[in-house]
Amino acid sequence: MNHMQQISLFQPRKLAFGQNCADHCAADFRRHGWKRAFVVTAPPTGELACHFGATLEREGIAVEIYDRIDREPTIAMFEAAVAQARAYRPDAIVGMGGGSPLDVAKLVSALLDARQSVAEVFGIDLLGGRSVSLACLPTTAGTGSEVSPNAILLDEKDRMKKGVVSPFLVPDATYVDPVLTVTVPPAVTAYTGLDALTHCLEAYTNRFSHPAIDLYALEGIRLIAGNLVRAVADGKDIEAREKMALGSLYGGICLGPVNTAAVHALAYPLGGEFHIAHGLSNAVLLPHVMAFNIPASPERYADAARALGVEPGGEAMETARAGVARIRALARDCGVTMNLDQLGVPFDAVPRLAAAAMKVTRLLKNNPRELAEDDARAIYECAFRV
Repeated sequence: MNHMQQISLFQPRKLAFGQNCADHCAADFRRHGWKRAFVVTAPPTGELACHFGATLEREGIAVEIYDRIDREPTIAMFEAAVAQARAYRPDAIVGMGGGSPLDVAKLVSALLDARQSVAEVFGIDLLGGRSVSLACLPTTAGTGSEVSPNAILLDEKDRMKKGVVSPFLVPDATYVDPVLTVTVPPAVTAYTGLDALTHCLEAYTNRFSHPAIDLYALEGIRLIAGNLVRAVADGKDIEAREKMALGSLYGGICLGPVNTAAVHALAYPLGGEFHIAHGLSNAVLLPHVMAFNIPASPERYADAARALGVEPGGEAMETARAGVARIRALARDCGVTMNLDQLGVPFDAVPRLAAAAMKVTRLLKNNPRELAEDDARAIYECAFRV
């Protein structure tokens, strides 16, 4: 008899979703007794953060806003943020923005007490705890960081992205307010939306997929595939923004118990060496990794294709391959460049990209088909021929 594998889901104690739910933060902070908030954000969301800070101050909560996370974060950027937070001595850390400020805020909250360095906690379950409260407010529909136990930093010395995975990184409170996403530019909407779609697709087709997560993954695929083009075309389409935010949230829920696989593993070196946006790296590689994986799991990829809106074919393999075509069309309709050459990646980088990707074993082990370095090299090469 086959038994379901064990699974653990860690989620915020409070998870609020819906238009204007962020308005409840200040009252919640006061109720919890939080008196000094350190808000980590990015320059594009600085105005939103100032407005948020003003609502906290009206409740008698002191606020310091740190708005220097201006790109995907490095170890040095994190170290600067945590040093500033230590000087301020907050009792609550707030992440507000896309995945970069959220990831930094999560790590600041976990390492504020300085008992561990960030180098000591790269990996799985190496964090010793968290001494201050943590709240997250995403302003993009993409990374799912607001509910995941993951945080990613770029190690510039190694030119490689490194992850910290721990239940201590799951926030105490998360507010997913679609209204906060309406000013996100079209390109960022596309990249982050395709990132969220990749989370759901890789979770459903994962070697360690689980029925408790399949529900979130398939519905996330449906929501994102059905609304991404609308959100890119009209950022003020609040219905599309709301459904994108929900799909992204579902993708984030998938990350802890199941996580991603080869798409993300191969995307990390592109971001690490060439600073290609994380969501764009995923988008470029997604159809090629799907095509590679389909022979190992045609039924699962056929399910995903149907969730993408593909009409079922005669056989699972046919439907699954139509899903790859649907991903390409979706990216094209969003104006996403899917060719590595056009993104400034030289072809002679392929061998070192493949070698770097093979080091991301925590994700490669999840892939439904075993992927060797030669396979990684072939996938990168395909991304030059689009």
